[in-house]
Amino acid sequence: MKTKLLLISLMFTTVVSYAQQDAQFTQYMYNTINVNPAYAGSRGAMSIFALHRTQWVGLDGAPTTNAVSINTPFNNSRLGLGVSIINDRIGPTTENTLSTDLSYTIPTSETVKLSFGIKATANLFDLDPNKLNPENSGDPKLQGFNNRFTPNIGAGVYLHSDKAYVGLSIPNFIESNRYDDNDVALFKEKMTYYLIAGYVMDLSYNLKFKPALLTKMVQGSPLQVDVSGNFMFFDKLTAGIAYRWSASVSAMVGFQVSDAMYIGYGYDLETTKLDNYNSGSHEIFLRYEIFKNNKKITTPRFF
Repeated sequence: MKTKLLLISLMFTTVVSYAQQDAQFTQYMYNTINVNPAYAGSRGAMSIFALHRTQWVGLDGAPTTNAVSINTPFNNSRLGLGVSIINDRIGPTTENTLSTDLSYTIPTSETVKLSFGIKATANLFDLDPNKLNPENSGDPKLQGFNNRFTPNIGAGVYLHSDKAYVGLSIPNFIESNRYDDNDVALFKEKMTYYLIAGYVMDLSYNLKFKPALLTKMVQGSPLQVDVSGNFMFFDKLTAGIAYRWSASVSAMVGFQVSDAMYIGYGYDLETTKLDNYNSGSHEIFLRYEIFKNNKKITTPRFF
């Protein structure tokens, strides 16, 4: 029985490791710096972001993610700086990722800018074999995973204006194995490609609509496509829906509390058989921005 539990746990861990190499977010349009370093400083203010996500509520060992980031333009130069920390727990594994981002922006017209970014990442991976219920807790194959360190580098480009954006990025150029025995990897990190895009339409004086897209490509994994549509009412209230291809549907709501503060909430429902074993996923975030010389914005940015 213990052996069976161990095999089931290992299968669960392996599936999650391949399918969800990077932390997964429903409200990705507000958290772009995690996938594209060229986003750093693009909002024109110091932007502080904090998020908590509880995925697949009711399923033992399901992912829980906490993310904090800060990014800002550097003085009056074309440089942008960013730092982010992500804590991701899945079953018996815990990952802590620290990333630093540097961007450089070139105006291509009066309204459009092109940004280039690089990312440096330090990852600490921890496996607790006791949570796998192994028959032999002293199995050397399951030892030595306490804070396993892995560095990485990435890059991205981001073309943007106040109305639209498109970006392409690879946050992790270095492929690595957390554990490899006889060519079988327990956790393998592969190069990931991200394509993001969005556009803001003015439907009326007090109503805006923004469709957005995120495409994630990883060798050996199914193509992940996220599409969403958000309405903004009176530059204050935001509401919309999202769909992750063959995976889930989501509802999102947000509120611009003040010029500086925005809060958002998302709820996911699985469209797969996994829906029978959980009651959905919850995601909440807070963004706070500090404007230079207390300069206030006239219209809140949608992204």
